[in-house]
Amino acid sequence: MLLADLELIEKRLERLAKEKRSGLTPAQQKEEEVLLTCREAVENEKRLSSLGFSEEELAAIRSLNLVTLLPILWILNVEEERVGTAEPAGEDVFLISALIEKEIMGIEEPEERSEYLAALGLDSSGLDRLNAAAYDALGLMSFYTMGKDEVRAWTIRKGSPAPAAGGKIHSDIERGFIRVEVIKYDDLVAAGSESAAKAQGKALLKGKDYIMEDGDICHFRFNV
Repeated sequence: MLLADLELIEKRLERLAKEKRSGLTPAQQKEEEVLLTCREAVENEKRLSSLGFSEEELAAIRSLNLVTLLPILWILNVEEERVGTAEPAGEDVFLISALIEKEIMGIEEPEERSEYLAALGLDSSGLDRLNAAAYDALGLMSFYTMGKDEVRAWTIRKGSPAPAAGGKIHSDIERGFIRVEVIKYDDLVAAGSESAAKAQGKALLKGKDYIMEDGDICHFRFNV
């Protein structure tokens, strides 16, 4: 993986060196600066994820899709008795039992599945917990949109402002963003329906500075 990243870094630096003759843009200068740091780290056999880049620095090199920028999540298939116990070596180690997951997949009724998990001292399946852990490690989260015919989840980066989230649906929403109506997931579940949540005053109008939260249920208002 380090060698693959080094090859990409070298090629991009060579391209930037050629473009430097006619002058680099500020964005290209930043990219070159970060890539030089990356090259030094990779040549010293360091994963790029260990360098603690800022969001600005990550944005400068994100288009290269460097493999060692990604976090590592170790997944251990263990005996049933160990599932639900403390992870052995920190947040990047995840315990899962293939036998338990096989049993869960064979239970069709949600209520029976919940009872089975509760008997094991678990509140969700290993695959669900693994999915959440992977999202968290990658700095991702989801928000939802609701229509008459479908409910859809959209994946965005943590810390995304509302207009950028709307842009995931359509670029016109980000460009003409006015505000977003937000209902929190827990509020919707407690109310029982969208109309009931609105009647309880749980639908909040947020502006362009609103930072999206995981599980937000949104209706975007825009004009182009």
